[in-house]
Amino acid sequence: MNLDDLVSTSAALMRQRLGARQPRIAVLLGSGWGPLAEQVQDAVSVPYSDLPAFPVLAIGGHAGVLKAGRLGAQEVIVLAGRKHSYETGAADGMKGVIRTLAALGVQVLVQTNAAGSLDATMPPGSVMLIEDHLNVVQMSPLVGEKGDSRFVDMGAAYCPTLRARAQAAAVAATGQAMPRGVYAWVLGPQFETPAEIRMLQAFGAQAVGMSTVPETILARHAGLRVLALSMMTNMAAGLSSETLSHGHTMATAQAASARAVQLLVAVVQGLETPT
Repeated sequence: MNLDDLVSTSAALMRQRLGARQPRIAVLLGSGWGPLAEQVQDAVSVPYSDLPAFPVLAIGGHAGVLKAGRLGAQEVIVLAGRKHSYETGAADGMKGVIRTLAALGVQVLVQTNAAGSLDATMPPGSVMLIEDHLNVVQMSPLVGEKGDSRFVDMGAAYCPTLRARAQAAAVAATGQAMPRGVYAWVLGPQFETPAEIRMLQAFGAQAVGMSTVPETILARHAGLRVLALSMMTNMAAGLSSETLSHGHTMATAQAASARAVQLLVAVVQGLETPT
């Protein structure tokens, strides 16, 4: 089957599982954000492997399970894990997922990730609200698409209205706004060199990571609005004496997870439910 057929099949299977639920918000969980899935109430769990448009995941910390239920009054779909471009060399690993969400009527995608901090005012454990991104890789998940719709306007890739609501929720929950910044997408899987970090700082980035940008492009192409948060798991190369590794990233993410997830719950509950 082609991708459109896989998406149609996946959406039909999900409609059966959802029953009367009509979630308009989806939350994509990156490394360290997994415990949010445990807070979904009245949840229906669907392994990615049951949905033919969804990818097979092979990265620690990404469970590969979809949960549909409630976070407070919000009906949501929570996606535990993503396919990274460094696994295949292609940027479209989450295309089937995003298009299935759109087919189900989802209108808002809330993304999360683990990132390296390029800003001394955002130490490990901080959560940054993404205002914009740098596609350093200069790859697109829309390569091969046909027609004029492939030329997607990215001038407001991260919805200003959603960002304002997220900040209001953060202030109400914690007494302070989240730091804001630009997220730079690099391919990986290797970590960056100190020289590369200096380049990204010169470009205006405050955080760097190996995900999120392809999904944002796919979501905007599908007509979804996007909100995104980065959890800082380390200072980027050359900004501290740490030796970077995936194990270190996961350990730091786990230590910061409870606070970050609590903030994410408040943010999602504070979003206006789209109609």
